[in-house]
Amino acid sequence: MAIIETEAPLHEAHRDNHTHRDVNGGWLRPAVFGAMDGLVSNLALMTGVAGGTASQQTVVISGLAGLAAGAFSMAAGEYTSVASQRELVEAELDVERRELTKHPADEEAELAALYEARGVEPELAREVARQLSSDPEQALEIHAREELGIDPSDLPSPLVAAVSSFGSFALGALLPVLPFLLGAGALWPAVLLALAGLFLCGAVVAKVTARSWWYSGLRQLALGGAAAGVTYLLGSLFGTAVG
Repeated sequence: MAIIETEAPLHEAHRDNHTHRDVNGGWLRPAVFGAMDGLVSNLALMTGVAGGTASQQTVVISGLAGLAAGAFSMAAGEYTSVASQRELVEAELDVERRELTKHPADEEAELAALYEARGVEPELAREVARQLSSDPEQALEIHAREELGIDPSDLPSPLVAAVSSFGSFALGALLPVLPFLLGAGALWPAVLLALAGLFLCGAVVAKVTARSWWYSGLRQLALGGAAAGVTYLLGSLFGTAVG
């Protein structure tokens, strides 16, 4: 928590110290969680295959296949999801735009009622609504914010979401495969590198949460390690049963 220095004027201290983290996460949250997803899923896949007493070549091929399949799946899913959400928002904006054209007085009264409900004096609320409604585009933006909780000028891009998901997932999924590509002959270097990556991702997530970096890092390390351990055990059991 920032401390206000009493020697400074109140407004200057407030300006300098009253800052907030990006609660929406910005680009950081989807990138980190995409990388984390790639790490956990591919590490679990590779340990499961290795637990089934498969050859090193099979483990590597499984890891590369998991990277490609997961990255394309994430990109396609993210694109479809964000595109559908954007289309829904644009449809609702069209509804609001038509209402502002057909019933401007009713929409202005509706906006005034919203401000009154928040404690603004009725006369002042009506005046504010009148001034804001004088510009159709501004009126649409205000109604969208107040009624739909969205910013028409800041809608998410399906392409950006898809590319970000593809890249972050692929990067995370690459870590467990990387030691094998560099010549490692055992599973443990891949596991160690992946667990280190999980701790780092968890620590970075702390930037958009209230948790400390070491707590977030250890939590993600434990969850990812547990997933890898369980799939290794299942792979061993299935490998024994099939063999």
